[in-house]
Amino acid sequence: MYCTIYSGALLGVRAYLVSVEVDISRGLPAFYMVGSLSTEVRESRERVIVALKNIGLEIPPCRITVNLSPADRRKEGTAYDLPIAVGMLEALEMIPKGAAEHMLFMGELGLNGEVKAARGVLPIVRAAEEKGIKECVVPLANAREGAVIPGITVRGVSSILDVIHFLTAQNTDRENILPAAMVDVNALFDSKCQSQEEKRDFSEITGQEMARRGAEIAAAGFHNLLMAGPPGAGKSMIARRIPGILPSLTLEESLEVTAIVSVAGLLEEGRALVTERPFQSPHHTISQPALIGGSAVPRPGMISLTHRGVLFLDELPEFQRSVLDALRQPIEERKVNIARAGGNVTYPSDFMLVCAMNPCPCGYYPDKNRCHCTEPQVRRYMGRISGPILDRIDLCVELQQVEFAHLREGARGESSADIRRRVVKARERQRKRFEGTNYRFNGDIEASAIEKYCVLGPAEQHCMESLYSSLNLSARAYHRVLRVARTIADLEEDEKIREEHLLEASFFRPSPEYWF
Repeated sequence: MYCTIYSGALLGVRAYLVSVEVDISRGLPAFYMVGSLSTEVRESRERVIVALKNIGLEIPPCRITVNLSPADRRKEGTAYDLPIAVGMLEALEMIPKGAAEHMLFMGELGLNGEVKAARGVLPIVRAAEEKGIKECVVPLANAREGAVIPGITVRGVSSILDVIHFLTAQNTDRENILPAAMVDVNALFDSKCQSQEEKRDFSEITGQEMARRGAEIAAAGFHNLLMAGPPGAGKSMIARRIPGILPSLTLEESLEVTAIVSVAGLLEEGRALVTERPFQSPHHTISQPALIGGSAVPRPGMISLTHRGVLFLDELPEFQRSVLDALRQPIEERKVNIARAGGNVTYPSDFMLVCAMNPCPCGYYPDKNRCHCTEPQVRRYMGRISGPILDRIDLCVELQQVEFAHLREGARGESSADIRRRVVKARERQRKRFEGTNYRFNGDIEASAIEKYCVLGPAEQHCMESLYSSLNLSARAYHRVLRVARTIADLEEDEKIREEHLLEASFFRPSPEYWF
């Protein structure tokens, strides 16, 4: 007898439906699986046979053929165990014919019949809803994750026995056996706002007013930020507080971030949504595939796990130069394309880059009283960062050691909540300005559109000409100054870019004594 059960597969952070076709016929006992399968998928036959045996179901001697269609796409993972088991039971008439119609199944089976968690449930449930599937049966640990998709019923199961009882029951009794998972998305976002106050706060940072200002401008315009200064000046403290001044994730953004985390298999068990902006701080020994994504079986890298959030690279010159240079294209395109023998995948990587570094190997240049590095050592240290990477950083802040008076007074600065209110207002102005375009923030403005969105009056043009010649700016640096000035004007709730905005933006250019 023949039957078809629906499941799902991942392609990057997107998903597509897979038809699990099961045919059982007379002949010498055999179990064949086809459809461009990985090793772990082929191992499903042993897991399914033993799991059914251990719940008291004996499979009669027969010829079993399972095809996962479309057969030209490679299938990875262990989530096909459950649909294969359901297909075999229906083909053997152990459950009613058509009982699993218009339903999708996924989950790994333990040898005792337990249904274990799977990765990528959220994008697969979304793909099922788009294709008109009415119900999804997923592992109980992933039920809340799938239930955030509206318009489809998601049921969580802990054992293959639960699935059998559900499929053999009358329609009126099914809801009592496997109730639909329910998630109140609004309540999740409300709890997120309440927990926002418990995060690290900018008020804990003593002094460093220019660094705080630079962080605010970067957050408002989604600009990349570089902080340079001696050890202990507060670079890491500031970076770790930037997510707290960014606007909250929207529901659509939250779904995007959750899908990436789910595909990577990193979503906490029982969690429905990622509701806080990601923050990742990789160690400087990280490899290029771990940062960008890839390996033999493509998986999202850290830049994709930071989608819609902050990627913090501490001790920037200590990273391998090839790893840093691999960031150039994702920073520009806000996505990363990975090509492997098994196919091409695209992962989103729309992140805000925040970097921190010492000015020399010992950390105290240009203070000649404390720095003992030679000029060639300093140049060699700074030369580890390529020019193209520096060209993609809009703001550079130079921090100094915190004065003792600030530490003793214990003065608290402005809170993250106050800064965040200004950032949200500036973001709203940008949303209205760029409505109907591909731009979302001032940091996205391309050189070809600078003149349209960064209009200068006669006095401002004269000021910009003076800055261009006195600071010896390149064309790219000129555009960066204008983008930053546009954001400063938005923070001041001013539609026009004024001279003071240009002067402040030019202040955040890197100092020649650091870089040249």
